[in-house]
Amino acid sequence: MNIGSYIKKLRTERGYSQEELGALLGVQRAAVQKWECGTVKNLKRETIKKLSEIFSVPPSSFIDDDYTSYDNIITFPKMNRIPLVGTIACGTPVLASENLDGEVTVPEDINADFALRCKGDSMIDARIYNGDIVYIRQQPTVENGEIAAVLIDDEATLKRVYISDNTITLVACNSKYQPFVYTGKQLNDIRILGKAVGFTSTLI
Repeated sequence: MNIGSYIKKLRTERGYSQEELGALLGVQRAAVQKWECGTVKNLKRETIKKLSEIFSVPPSSFIDDDYTSYDNIITFPKMNRIPLVGTIACGTPVLASENLDGEVTVPEDINADFALRCKGDSMIDARIYNGDIVYIRQQPTVENGEIAAVLIDDEATLKRVYISDNTITLVACNSKYQPFVYTGKQLNDIRILGKAVGFTSTLI
């Protein structure tokens, strides 16, 4: 599959129009159309970087195998390994050995302490799908509207968090799910584990 067809495949799978993808990249719709038609084969380095971030695929996916211009060689980022947290044992710290399910690699410029594997479809409007690996920076609170890993009765969930007075509201990024509202003594069973700072998609 050539680069143009690959971009079109990623775009349609995510539900973007050419105009919407162009807006995310800071280019006109005509530019996206030229890429997909194969009129322009060798993308700018900044465009490759943005496409990689939008679709969560390696930058090398957008480089022709036979294109050898040194100006377009993409250097892969240095990677760190962080723990992948599985089921969280009752009452234990999140990074305790009994909670871990191996390790995953993450670019060193992403400040994350651990990762979770997303389950279900509650975050699909944030482009996070079942099986995706989400990188978490450990912190006890987040700004309203930010996506966070939250521990509820020893079960970790990923939701947008809204805090007001003595209430925490967890909102899914999927309209078919109703928000969960916790107040009073219910707050004793909830703990914010950290902020979601990135993810790796398993779709491609």
